[in-house]
Amino acid sequence: MLSSFQRVALVALRTLIGWHFLYEGFYKLMLPGWSRAGQPLAAWSAAGYLKAATGPLAPMLHAMAQSPRMMGAVDVIVPLGLLLVGLSLMAGLFTQAGCAGAAAFLLIFYLSAIPTTGMPQPNAEGSYLLVNKNLIELAAVLVIASFHTGMIAGFDVLRTGRRAVATAPQRAV
Repeated sequence: MLSSFQRVALVALRTLIGWHFLYEGFYKLMLPGWSRAGQPLAAWSAAGYLKAATGPLAPMLHAMAQSPRMMGAVDVIVPLGLLLVGLSLMAGLFTQAGCAGAAAFLLIFYLSAIPTTGMPQPNAEGSYLLVNKNLIELAAVLVIASFHTGMIAGFDVLRTGRRAVATAPQRAV
């Protein structure tokens, strides 16, 4: 059984990752927009990301970037998928599906550009060697999924009609 602290920590982790996905999707959907200087911003497109792929998925991603029809679909599916994953994780609704979606996105992002140089890369923060933020967030999503955090706190508890996961009994000191 989980202690209250463990439950809160797991739900907080799920909520933070959910916010990350939600905001990434929301931002992409809101473009085109306006800069602080009042200049119009271009509509978001995954084309630049796909063309810059260097990992094992690079050939497939490069081919997708060359197809206007495919890019039309990708430019809709990615932000909507990010938004739905974020909503799922934040609300604790269909959490296991949200975790699967998050894991799929993160695995694709990681495999599109595995950091192998250990050196700073242009337009990227930090210096990574094999382990980067995508891989770390993927591991965190797997932890969230393994603990079924939607059954700790979230709408999954209401949706399934089950009781929330119990906490560990407090021990006398």
